[in-house]
Amino acid sequence: MSRAFVKEDDAGQAPIIPPRAALPPGVANYVTPPGLEQLRTELSELEAERARAEANREDEAERSRQLVILNGRISALTSRISSAKVIDPKEQPADEVRFSATVTLRTISGGKKGFRRRFTIVGVDEASVEKGLIAFVAPIAKAVQGLKKGEQTNLPMGRGEEVIEVEEITYDHGKE
Repeated sequence: MSRAFVKEDDAGQAPIIPPRAALPPGVANYVTPPGLEQLRTELSELEAERARAEANREDEAERSRQLVILNGRISALTSRISSAKVIDPKEQPADEVRFSATVTLRTISGGKKGFRRRFTIVGVDEASVEKGLIAFVAPIAKAVQGLKKGEQTNLPMGRGEEVIEVEEITYDHGKE
């Protein structure tokens, strides 16, 4: 029988702890006020999950594996929360693209002329492309930070490049 189909005892291997979203070395961990709350909620949920795992005495090996993973995730999350620098949207310049801005861009040339993109610049742990939340370290966020309404910039896109223009800048002051 092939060894590929035999379950090996993996007691000697450490479980893999999924990493947090990448934050480049030396870069501050900026978060929005709702982003910090989201991290705190996640920590509470992980701590509750750890308490349930600690109480489960059915399978000691599985319990130990779960606790190693949960403790690693809690440690990484606690570190992220302690390094968080909350940026209040009220303190951002209303006429300039900065952290926590919701920006609408229009393609001027190099891509689909007239194409519009709308996204909000957030912390790395808050980012969700599906929700239109882009991390401040993402290339598109870096390209537009500091621009004002009507200003244009070049945006590298794969093999080509687009010229984009800032159409609108808003800050949501109600998410606190």
